[in-house]
Amino acid sequence: MRQLLTAATLCMLLSGMGMAAKTDLSPAEVDEIIAKFAAKEAEFAKARENYTYRQTVRIQELDAAGNVQGRHEMVSDIIFSPDGKRTEKVVRAPVSTLKNILLTPEDEQDLRNVQPFVLTTKDIPDYYIRFLGKETLDEIPCYAFAVKPKQMEAGKRYFQGIVWVDDRDLQIVKTYGRGVGLLKKNSDNQFPKFETFREQIDGKYWFPTYTSANDTLYFQAGPQRIRMIVRYQDYKQFKAETTIKFGEEVDTPPSAEEPKKP
Repeated sequence: MRQLLTAATLCMLLSGMGMAAKTDLSPAEVDEIIAKFAAKEAEFAKARENYTYRQTVRIQELDAAGNVQGRHEMVSDIIFSPDGKRTEKVVRAPVSTLKNILLTPEDEQDLRNVQPFVLTTKDIPDYYIRFLGKETLDEIPCYAFAVKPKQMEAGKRYFQGIVWVDDRDLQIVKTYGRGVGLLKKNSDNQFPKFETFREQIDGKYWFPTYTSANDTLYFQAGPQRIRMIVRYQDYKQFKAETTIKFGEEVDTPPSAEEPKKP
């Protein structure tokens, strides 16, 4: 599931959203904002690794009239094993009834890393980032940035689209775009446009809570409309419990005799 977001398409998108590329911020100010929000994103990414949560993925094939023809669903818990290792436990996975599409390894990467996109300090060199202006989302004043990869390496997936950054907390609160990457020659792999929304969960960090896509994928065999919803719920901070076991009491060796005073 893929279709590159071209510069022309991006301009049309921004125009339709009524966003202007003009800004009253200097290039130095923009660079400072990018550096600060990337650092906050890095802090958030590290913190999120210590949270458990439930992820529900639902993908539907639709006909031209919007009726559901096939379904794929998976509910999984992101948890920690008894020895503290992060792992994924599948809670529910009914047999898929999808007829015209097949989830690929690239789709799995997008679900895990691209749709809940995080742009950290170490990721900044991999992307072109252009400041588009300021916009208010649900009464939250935001900076809007267009983001696209500079170069793509085989086997890696990237985000291309727009991110909105809270101008106070300097964290991403929404992304709109698609996953992109290098594909094998003559590949018929297509990827939908999606929106991911974040919410402030613990009073400090903005966590991805909802991803949606409603798009038409143009395969060689013909167009296929799909609808996808991903929910991230029940975030809880993992706290390791340390158990101290006591063995048999050990006799304390006698202390050396205190030397006599002269």
